[in-house]
Amino acid sequence: MALAEELESVAAAVERFAQEGEELVGVLAAEPASGERLYVCAFERGEERSWLVVDTEAAPLEDRARVREAVSIAAVCELAEENAGGGHLDELRSQLLTLRLTENPEGIEAAEEAALELESTLVPPPRVASPAYLDRVGMATMKLERALGDAQASPFAASMQAGMGSVEELSAEVERKYKAELSPKL
Repeated sequence: MALAEELESVAAAVERFAQEGEELVGVLAAEPASGERLYVCAFERGEERSWLVVDTEAAPLEDRARVREAVSIAAVCELAEENAGGGHLDELRSQLLTLRLTENPEGIEAAEEAALELESTLVPPPRVASPAYLDRVGMATMKLERALGDAQASPFAASMQAGMGSVEELSAEVERKYKAELSPKL
């Protein structure tokens, strides 16, 4: 089954968890470090949001650590995509092309190739958030940064580190507004 069909199937199955006036607004596929496919589901009623993480049978997870793991990898992959190539990969590729045509500095082809490789590494939604995907995005971004001469300091790594607070905030929100009973904190 294609991922889009899989997500539609999960969405149909989790609709039963929506409370009155609440609607399912998103389903993200995640394969945390365990490799198990899980689905992070967001529900909204006005400005209020609630959450549920389900397995492949659309059964709600109750294990707090597994829920955090699924939410975290989904959020970190989103963060990586937003920050890869400075967050404006199309603009960067256009600037590199202009630079090659006007000045043609040494190494410009390598930078263009690395930008293209990063662009092809980024999978448009829907996609599965996983450590392997995150690694591919990170490696392609590092290759681009090196081709651009950023071998010492990584703007991508700095952006990722700065965004980790948001990932933690999201995980905490999911725990607070979770639709099922979660196992106690350790």
